[in-house]
Amino acid sequence: MSEDYCTIREAPTPPKADGPPYAECVLCRKPTEYPESYKGITLCPVCEWQEAQRTACSG
Repeated sequence: MSEDYCTIREAPTPPKADGPPYAECVLCRKPTEYPESYKGITLCPVCEWQEAQRTACSG
C-alpha cells in the first residue's frame, strides 16, 4: 500500500458558529468562524488560507 507524496488528508474542522462569541485565532488572535466553546486549534480564514499555502505540495 503506497501513498503519493502529496496525498492530502482532510483534518477534522470544528463546527461553524451560529454567532458570537467566536474563538480567537491561535496565530493572530482575530475572531474565527468557530464557536468559543470549541477546544482545539482554531484559525481565522486568513491564517487558515496561509497555512494551507505553506503546507501545500510544491512538487
